[in-house]
Amino acid sequence: MREKKSEPTLSPIAENLVLGLPVHCLDDYSAYLLSRLETGVGTHVVTLNAEMVIQGEKNHVLAEIIRQAELVVPDGAGVVLYLRLKGKSVGRCPGIELAESLLCQASKQNPQNLVFFYGGKPGVAMKAAETWQEKVPELAIAERGVSRITCQHGYLSPAEEKELLQTLAQLQPRLIFVGLGVPRQELWIAKHKHICPQAIWIGIGGSLDIWAGVKERAPAWFCDNSLEWLYRLYQEPWRWRRMLALPQFAWKTLMEIKF
Repeated sequence: MREKKSEPTLSPIAENLVLGLPVHCLDDYSAYLLSRLETGVGTHVVTLNAEMVIQGEKNHVLAEIIRQAELVVPDGAGVVLYLRLKGKSVGRCPGIELAESLLCQASKQNPQNLVFFYGGKPGVAMKAAETWQEKVPELAIAERGVSRITCQHGYLSPAEEKELLQTLAQLQPRLIFVGLGVPRQELWIAKHKHICPQAIWIGIGGSLDIWAGVKERAPAWFCDNSLEWLYRLYQEPWRWRRMLALPQFAWKTLMEIKF
């Protein structure tokens, strides 16, 4: 009988609730995930922000997926503010920065760690992969004819998606970044993560667009002052309806703190 690998666990006191959804508060999320990667413990990572919390109130399937995720990080400024108002000392962990940290370290930790990018318009994931292969030379080394980074755009027919799943089953990448947007990426990961049970699966939203140079991330001043959402609204004004979740989250937070 094969011996089951020991699984790094989150301390119960590290889990806090934000309007009913869990957030795990750690000092170093990247180190935690690298330890799970090294021991082959599969992990679904959710990068929680205020918009997702409000979506979770209306979409019970999404809420349950968030509750079942092995790691939920405080991605949004609203989530961090909520926890601080509750007396929890926690720093923001932007999903794009967590993903970048893992990309920089995982291949150096173990050259066998393959990476998969899924999402974006045709050509975006490929350009993002090329950018990272230039940035981290270890990701450009091919083994058995397979690049360290494999990619697939997010506009697939049912038949093409079936081929994608077969590719994942064959390659068994250890880091899988899914950029399909919320909640589609979380639902997709939850449905298919059994295919690569030892992988770290992370929903990364529009990060592929940024890595590919299609869009720009907000300047540091916006990020440092919790205004990254405002810069994104400037870039994508069509998102204004989705941004209505922010005042809803703020109101619910005030009501909960007050009462």
